[in-house]
Amino acid sequence: MTEVTETFESQLSRIHLALEDENPQEVSEALEDLEPAEVALLLESLPLSERIRLWEQVPAEDDGEVLLHVHDEVRSTLLEDMDPEEIVAATASLDTADLAELFEDLPKQVAEDMLRTMDEMQRTRLQETLSFEEDSAGRLMRTDAIGVRSDVTLETVQRFLRWKESIPDNTDNLMVVDRIGHFVGVLPLARLVSHDQETSVVELMDADVDVIQGDMKSRDVATLFQTHDLTSAPVVDNDGMLIGRIVIDDIVDVIQENSEQALMNMAGLDEEEDLFAPVLPSAKRRAVWLGINLLTAFLAAWVIGQFEDALEKVVALAVLMPIVASMGGIAGSQTLTLAIRGLALGQISKTNSNWLLRKEVGIALLNGIVWALVVAVLAVLWFKSVAIGAIIAAALVINMLAAGVCGIVIPLVLKRMNIDPALSGSVILTTVTDVIGFMSFLGLATIFLL
Repeated sequence: MTEVTETFESQLSRIHLALEDENPQEVSEALEDLEPAEVALLLESLPLSERIRLWEQVPAEDDGEVLLHVHDEVRSTLLEDMDPEEIVAATASLDTADLAELFEDLPKQVAEDMLRTMDEMQRTRLQETLSFEEDSAGRLMRTDAIGVRSDVTLETVQRFLRWKESIPDNTDNLMVVDRIGHFVGVLPLARLVSHDQETSVVELMDADVDVIQGDMKSRDVATLFQTHDLTSAPVVDNDGMLIGRIVIDDIVDVIQENSEQALMNMAGLDEEEDLFAPVLPSAKRRAVWLGINLLTAFLAAWVIGQFEDALEKVVALAVLMPIVASMGGIAGSQTLTLAIRGLALGQISKTNSNWLLRKEVGIALLNGIVWALVVAVLAVLWFKSVAIGAIIAAALVINMLAAGVCGIVIPLVLKRMNIDPALSGSVILTTVTDVIGFMSFLGLATIFLL
């Protein structure tokens, strides 16, 4: 058992100081007890110059695993610092799924060299994996599944395993196939070792198991594992031929990546963004969404400008105006967040979207009336005007209703257009609630106060 003695912050601080003091011995000692994933996190947490110096001291046998765990942008900077021979050596021990993940990031010459070093079976497996789309079960699967025939005895299976001398990590089931390789079921290892050796595989295997198609989206695979409490599952092609397996370790990575993607996209950022990337490329990436936000801000400002006369005559409107937009924005953001989460989990479809829309309209109407009354009373007490209180109350109800509707409709429409709602939904929603809030409040004031 490995005892955890340091927090990540203390590890990072220790290595940072050792790099500053140019103490390679201290750095090597700090790296000794770390897993590749921990080393990857440390590399991502350092500025570029220190990152390269730390990377040079990572043991060569860990290079491949570390490259797998870092984000794409960080991986590119590390690969640039490696010779082609180093890259080929670092990836030599990786399995097919891991190789496929790295392969497309490699320089063309390095990729060709890697293919030449493989035997025919490895090359065929890699090409088969690369034939699937990037975000699919075929890319996620491991090709090391052990297949056994259904018409043999447990004794035969055990002799076969002894001949192999080892089984792949995270193997809880053996895959049962027919004579030509069609998947027919699984044989749990627990049954293999606890039943009479003369028993045939077909008597003990489970035929009713969840089977994953190679072209299934990885997000859907993760949902299947979560809802069915799976620890592993077979992967088959369109003809039902066994081509690999997916285990829970792979799904944890998918869930983590999806969570990071959703979090970054909410701010209009790439999930592979390097926190310690140079200033210029980072600024360019963020400038796009800042520019879009500026355009939407000008739209809201233009709407306000159409009611300039009302604002000049009734100062209270300028004071109260931000309240209407703010309340609508918050209400809409709450609905939008729940809708994006529901879409990500596959909980929202055509069959229940109308019911969900009616529910959110009801919530928006109830909250709108409650808070409209509160704001109206405060406005009347503040400005001694019942008319202003009534106008801001009406505007609040209108804007919160619009926010509730848009919080559901916007992500559904974006999803249908194959645009990530988490990436652009909040920008569109903010624009809508600002424009409707200002227009309803100032429009009603123009009609009834001037």
